[in-house]
Amino acid sequence: MITTEGGAPVEVRRSARRTRTVAAFWENGTAVVAIPARFTAAQEKEWVQRMLAKLHRQGERRAASGRKRPASDAALAAHAVRLSERYLSGKAVPASVRWVSNQNSRWGSATPADGTIRLSDKLRPMPQWVIDYVLLHELAHLLVASHNAAFWKLLAAYPETARAKAFLEGVSFAMARGLPGSETGDGTGAVRPGGERWADDAD
Repeated sequence: MITTEGGAPVEVRRSARRTRTVAAFWENGTAVVAIPARFTAAQEKEWVQRMLAKLHRQGERRAASGRKRPASDAALAAHAVRLSERYLSGKAVPASVRWVSNQNSRWGSATPADGTIRLSDKLRPMPQWVIDYVLLHELAHLLVASHNAAFWKLLAAYPETARAKAFLEGVSFAMARGLPGSETGDGTGAVRPGGERWADDAD
């Protein structure tokens, strides 16, 4: 089975009506690459890798673009709904999502019984793709309480999961040792708990 760099599933769709162009886009957490039906196996392999690389680069640009962050609780809740729709097929529906300042041992937490999610305000200065990972982590906990295989399968749809986990581990490492510039984490690293499209010419 083909997967993206972040572990999300990849679906290759051949179309007789598609003669010159190749397209790549996200659909319910799956990276879809649409190619002409006439492609050989070698061409398919080449173009799938090329288009997945473009999707990845686009995701990185979006993360670094400085787009407006969800500052208020209402904006954070609305953002959570969008993330759920994009990566979890809308299955996780939080009752409330809010920033809190009293979480000193967690980046985020979720209570499946009442559907509430809380994110530590120590996340605010971090890259948006890291905040999105923590938010998705907590959304996934509304569906699966434990950190079992089913839980991590849900997060595989988010292409920045591995990178965000590494980022938070790095912040935690720095915080534990009091390194300069490490004030953006809480010292533990515990996270208890509209899609891109690319098209290209194939000729």
